[in-house]
Amino acid sequence: MRIPFIAGNWKMNKGVQEAVFFVKELRSAIKDVTDVEIVVAPPFAAIHAVAEAARNTNIGVAAQNLYWEVSGAFTGEVSGPMIKEAGAEYVIVGHSERRQLFGESDATVNKKVMAAIASGLTPIVCVGETLEQRERNDTLAVLDAQVTGGFDGMKGDEVSALVIAYEPVWAIGTGRVATAGQAGEVHAHIRKRLRQWFGADAADTCHVIYGGSVKPDNIAELVAEPDVDGALVGGASLDVRSFADIVARSRRAAV
Repeated sequence: MRIPFIAGNWKMNKGVQEAVFFVKELRSAIKDVTDVEIVVAPPFAAIHAVAEAARNTNIGVAAQNLYWEVSGAFTGEVSGPMIKEAGAEYVIVGHSERRQLFGESDATVNKKVMAAIASGLTPIVCVGETLEQRERNDTLAVLDAQVTGGFDGMKGDEVSALVIAYEPVWAIGTGRVATAGQAGEVHAHIRKRLRQWFGADAADTCHVIYGGSVKPDNIAELVAEPDVDGALVGGASLDVRSFADIVARSRRAAV
């Protein structure tokens, strides 16, 4: 059975000292939680320090991006093995901000997913439509293309271990949020496609989580949907009390 998966994407926020202080506060707030997978994704510079602060706790650590080559003349990039050595267990791939601001495509997402798996990292793969695409009723077609392109060449057991984050681009950082019904419909569609393309085990095991203006006051309704397994939290993950509250409310909703 899938348990809730709550990840906090800090984006380009929190230096090393602030990040460590946050984790120390968070680990105290959620120390007794055993039925939620909890992950924080600090900036690259803070990964090692955060991983040390989270050692022997119930908090996992993710990077926010990676490059698909192991090493080489790629100034400014960071590889999977480097992320793994720094102490992360997960990596976010294909976030809508990476797609929109830095030109990432389904093809580069696929390369990064493969590189993450080869490095022993669990990818948190982001998919989602823009407002224009939703208004054209293209949401499901866009998601189908992102899943087929991003997971090209993957096997069912590899997909089983993934986390897929559905992020409607129009809801990220805007204060708008998909209704629970909208999120549930899309998550059910993604899981149906996983079953068709990668098998029942992949569909039943893979976490499919929601991202887009998630807050303590809407997480319970979202997670109550049978195919919504948790959340990729943005701004609300920057405050310890807010993030811990989201974790707590996801537990109650999932029971």
